[in-house]
Amino acid sequence: MKEFVNTLETTEKALLVGLITPRQNEAKAAEYLDELEFLAETAGAVVVDRFTQKLEYPNPRTFVGQGKLAEIREYCEKNEVGMIIFDDDLSTKQVANIEKELQIKVLDRSSLILDIFAKRAQTATAKTQVELAQYQYLLPRLTRLWTHLERQKGGIGMRGPGETQIETDRRIIQRRISLLKEELRDIDRQKTLQRKNRGKLTRVALVGYTNVGKSTLMNLLSKSDVFAENKLFATLDTTVRKVTIDNLPFLLTDTVGFIRKLPTHLVESFKSTLDEVRDADLLIHVVDISHPNFEEQINVVNKTLAEICDSGDKPVIVVFNKTDAYTHVPKADDDLTPRTAENIPLEELRQTWMNRLEPGNCVFVSAKNGTNIDELKKLIYEKARRIHAERFPYNDFLYQKYDDLSES
Repeated sequence: MKEFVNTLETTEKALLVGLITPRQNEAKAAEYLDELEFLAETAGAVVVDRFTQKLEYPNPRTFVGQGKLAEIREYCEKNEVGMIIFDDDLSTKQVANIEKELQIKVLDRSSLILDIFAKRAQTATAKTQVELAQYQYLLPRLTRLWTHLERQKGGIGMRGPGETQIETDRRIIQRRISLLKEELRDIDRQKTLQRKNRGKLTRVALVGYTNVGKSTLMNLLSKSDVFAENKLFATLDTTVRKVTIDNLPFLLTDTVGFIRKLPTHLVESFKSTLDEVRDADLLIHVVDISHPNFEEQINVVNKTLAEICDSGDKPVIVVFNKTDAYTHVPKADDDLTPRTAENIPLEELRQTWMNRLEPGNCVFVSAKNGTNIDELKKLIYEKARRIHAERFPYNDFLYQKYDDLSES
């Protein structure tokens, strides 16, 4: 059976392809391709160009039209491009047809994300989760891996070895998927036991879109050295640290970041890791305020949280991070187009819907420069202490006495 290996090698040239449709205008398509380029660079590819096409819906045979595909083929031949990455998931038929036409490696968004996860996974838990997602992605795509053994003729007695091999591989992969799921159930039981053994400490979880600065914030609050990097999915493994603010200890968890069009298999595979979010008493939703479409990223995170856990009843602190990187472009006096977030100064932006958030639920910080971190610590302390007080009223009385003595 064909082994599942990392798809990308460093310094590979890549071409990006996206569609402009009635549901995805040109600006949105460009934004998605920007993110796809960041994903490709994170995986180790060098993006040389991008192609877009206006279509009502993707071509069921080749995703883009034949004319655009010919244009892409000519470009790849002239520039020695060995890989093409599509911003949407492709069917088995589409991949086979495009590969046949272009004679180069073809990836879609899901396979690229899976490749990054495979490279980033460090612990046995993360590796098991990624391997399960890879096999679940691979299973319906087995046919194109064995095209060299396809039967040439139909009819009784003409069953070729290709179909036999595909069925054999399918059974092997299905057995492997069952074993991996059982391994994850064992890991889940172990992690559940670990969470029980942590006692009754308040649990605080950092959540947010990928690359918004959760790990940097984790390092600041816990004074630890969690790996942080300006790349997508720098953190895959859940990290838990005991943190004490003033006289109150609590557990702080750094979780994997979310992203638009996250493969369903990955969400399913990482549910055991995201149990830390389900069991958290307080969520800290970290947002990259410098990103031009941070509001959409907030919606993506909220939607993903709704899929994996009932987070509606959990208290949430929204942390608008990277204020040091926030920039705005003032509109010209004769520009009559509607203003966007890019045209609004940060102070004015704070007075929009953010100002209507419940007091104590929103703070603007720069984890990189340490700006407003003390204010964030104060908010976490107040909310974590309130949760602790509901569980242990007598302990809260002692904390109050301690605060009174500190103030005097």
